[in-house]
Amino acid sequence: MSAQDTAPTLPAQPHATPWPTHAWPEGTATTADHVALGDLLDHAFSDPSADGKGPNDLGPTHAFVAVQAGRIVAEAYAEGYGPEQTYPSWSMAKSILQALIGIAVGDGTLSIFDRAQAPEWPPHDPRAQITVDQLLRMASGLAFDEDYVDGDVSDTIAMLFGDGKADMARYAADKPLVHAIDTVFNYSSGTSNILARTLAIALGATELGGTELGGNMPVGEQAFTAFMDSRLFRPIGITSAMPKFDAAGTWVGSSYCFMTARDFAKFGLLYMRGGWWDGTQILPNGWVDYARTQSKVPTGDDEFQGYGAHWWLNIAGPGSFSANGYGGQYIVLVPQKDLILVRHGNSHDAQGEGVKRWVKDVAAAFGAP
Repeated sequence: MSAQDTAPTLPAQPHATPWPTHAWPEGTATTADHVALGDLLDHAFSDPSADGKGPNDLGPTHAFVAVQAGRIVAEAYAEGYGPEQTYPSWSMAKSILQALIGIAVGDGTLSIFDRAQAPEWPPHDPRAQITVDQLLRMASGLAFDEDYVDGDVSDTIAMLFGDGKADMARYAADKPLVHAIDTVFNYSSGTSNILARTLAIALGATELGGTELGGNMPVGEQAFTAFMDSRLFRPIGITSAMPKFDAAGTWVGSSYCFMTARDFAKFGLLYMRGGWWDGTQILPNGWVDYARTQSKVPTGDDEFQGYGAHWWLNIAGPGSFSANGYGGQYIVLVPQKDLILVRHGNSHDAQGEGVKRWVKDVAAAFGAP
């Protein structure tokens, strides 16, 4: 689980900069081009109809946070939004799932080379050979149509809102193999929900396992929530996280974990610091490098493409990596600049490439700290 030779070294927390476990320290980006940054933020937060030239090509931006050298150096919110509000993760949840799997790997509860836990796949079924690693790299070979608009062809819409919503992992696991395992990249929210259930089974955090914790939540949901909170969120000071579970008691790790923009930035800082937080190791050695190493199954030639293990690569240039969510939700890490960018908004599919270019331009406005 080593990073590519070209991957930049992850920076350490600067001396005398407090960790944001309780509150974010603030500072100034002294090497940033503040004129360029201001223009980019003005554009993103402008009224889409204010200039009379048609819709804003990014769509509405609701929140923006920039962290450099461990301090918030820029922050902005649209009218009606603010730092206390929680924002949807959408597929940024996939990267949170990768962290939780890493913690289980560090505990010895799970291995990336373990076969996925899917009762839909009996031992003789070729799908039973699919591993956690192949699911993390979106190379399972399973059929899944990741479409967010056309409900007639979208497995994502059917899984989240239609026939599959009661048991999303089962919906995804019932899909047939359409490619040889580990040969084709197919970005799939169903893949993530199979992983979330596999992790829950490994932890004993299912409706048939775990310990009764009291309260109104089903046993599995209580146990999994307790794991998320005690092993990931609480140690790094995330207090706003609101994960959502399906009716079968499985966390919807593909799509649902609401947080404040500042808490999403804390999650980004954990990865920027290689899985360490204030002297405590949260993620096992090499786990962040595994996340940001290009899969051996390529994603294509698009300038923004690149995929590791439930993290996207290169959105802000070579060496950057990011958690990406539908509608323009982003946590972008640029190790060379010790820079984290968080953006929340409501951008349509047609605006997606423009948002990616905007993110890249914002990163370019910052110099090294």
